[in-house]
Formats: sequence, C-alpha cells, structure tokens
Amino acid sequence: MQKAKALFITVWSVLFSWLGILALPVLLLIAGNITDYITGIMASKYREEQVSSYKGIKGIYKKVGMWILIFIGWMMDMLIKYTVQYVGLSISLPFIVATVVAVWLICNEIISIMENLIDMDVKIPPFLMPLAKMIKGQIEDKAKLE
Repeated sequence: MQKAKALFITVWSVLFSWLGILALPVLLLIAGNITDYITGIMASKYREEQVSSYKGIKGIYKKVGMWILIFIGWMMDMLIKYTVQYVGLSISLPFIVATVVAVWLICNEIISIMENLIDMDVKIPPFLMPLAKMIKGQIEDKAKLE
C-alpha cells in the first residue's frame, strides 16, 4: 500500500510540476468532459432526440477535439518560448495560451452541463449561467489580438 501511495504521489507531483499553471485547468476539463458526457446522456431522455451510438461517438470526437485545441495552445506556448529564447531574452513563460484555451473550454463545458441540467428540470441558481457566460466572454475579450 505504501508503494502504491508513493507512486501516486510521485506521478501527481511530476504532472503538476511539468504542467505548472495548466495542471488545474487540465483536471477541471477532465472532470467537465466526463460530467458533460454523463449529463448529456441523462438529459437525452427528456429531449425529443434519443441517445444513439452515432451521437455518442460524435460527442467523444468533440471532446478529443477540445484536447487537440489545448495541444495547439501548448504548441503556441512552446513556439513563443523558443522565440523568446532565440532572441536572447531569459524570460520563463508558463503555459499561457494553453491555459487560456483550457479555461475557455471549461466554461463551455460548464454551460453545457447546466443546459443539460435545465433540460432535466433541475433548478439551478439564477446567477450560475450568467456567471459562466461572463467568464467565457471576458476570456474572449482579453484574448483578442486586434
């Protein structure tokens, strides 16, 4: 048991050390992906549409696409880091682009989960949906490169 505990702590420590500021958004997105998928299946019973293997696979592909977007953000971060080092600056940059992408995706998942809950006639506090949309909008506004 001690070896399993030590291995668990080591794996999580290495993961958090490598990901830095991206670690928490990655964990939240995993939780959001799973919760959205489950609530989507549950909410389908309350909608006119029915669950099908095609829709299930399409949903999984969509989740994979989200992770590809984070990978693209990570690639952009690496490109920026490389460029900064190439020009001779000694600035340590965290995973900024990938983190912003992940937070935006988490907001999308939260909104989708709440929509699923609403379809199941679950009462949600009236401030949650506007709050999630506000955070998503602020990310979009701050990330514009105009």
